[in-house]
Amino acid sequence: MTYHDTDHDTDHDVDEVAAAVLADGYAVIPGVLDADEVAAKRRSLQPWLDGTEFGTNSFLGHQTRRVFSILAKVRTFDDALLNPIVLGVADRVLGHHQMSVSTAIEIHPGESAQTFHADDGVYPLPTSLGPLVLNSMWALDDFTEANGATRVVPRSHHRSEKRLEAADDVVVAEMPAGSVLLYLGSLLHGGGANTSDRPRLGVVLEYSVSWLRPQENLGLTYPPDLVRGLPERLQELLGYNLYPPFLGYVDGKDPRALLAPPQTNGRDGDGDA
Repeated sequence: MTYHDTDHDTDHDVDEVAAAVLADGYAVIPGVLDADEVAAKRRSLQPWLDGTEFGTNSFLGHQTRRVFSILAKVRTFDDALLNPIVLGVADRVLGHHQMSVSTAIEIHPGESAQTFHADDGVYPLPTSLGPLVLNSMWALDDFTEANGATRVVPRSHHRSEKRLEAADDVVVAEMPAGSVLLYLGSLLHGGGANTSDRPRLGVVLEYSVSWLRPQENLGLTYPPDLVRGLPERLQELLGYNLYPPFLGYVDGKDPRALLAPPQTNGRDGDGDA
């Protein structure tokens, strides 16, 4: 399913995209980033990609580079994590949520197709609990079948048994650079084979319900000194939140208390207090 933004009514957009995600398991929103935004994001990641080796197994990819925890390394994806349509869809699909994963994935020529999998398979929980994870894949290159665009199995999140049944179930999520693919953590998907002569770069920003342990260790990856001064909603998404009534407290308090400016004694300036 491809969603086309035509009327710029955010609430209307969110309702349509959320309905498509819940029905089909995924939706593509083109044109979210313009060419300059894509270029700036690519530039910020390049030093980290240059210093990253290829994966060591078939799942991570022998010809794939992955830069983990990118929101602890660059600030250029804050706006993507806070995108109002994506956050609105996460609100409707997950309810109270936070970030779980932020990873850049660069699939190089010669990479084989990734095994189909469901991201919420890391959690030993019944499907009756409803959606636990919503993923966003941000295309920083044109995603094509030839260069390894993400492959999805529509409506596979409705199956009681997570398995690939037939090749004709597969849809290649082709999309131009600047688009975002949203898909449920229970949807079967996988990176495609790159048979082209150039790498393709995408960034995964994953949201999970706030009562669930995120895949990234948010408390260690995003310490207070890194998060202090960021927008409040971003702080919440990076783990500084309470799931009502009090799940996630620190010393009996909302973790955002850790972000308050340090208290000083006496008066500012030189001289004795």
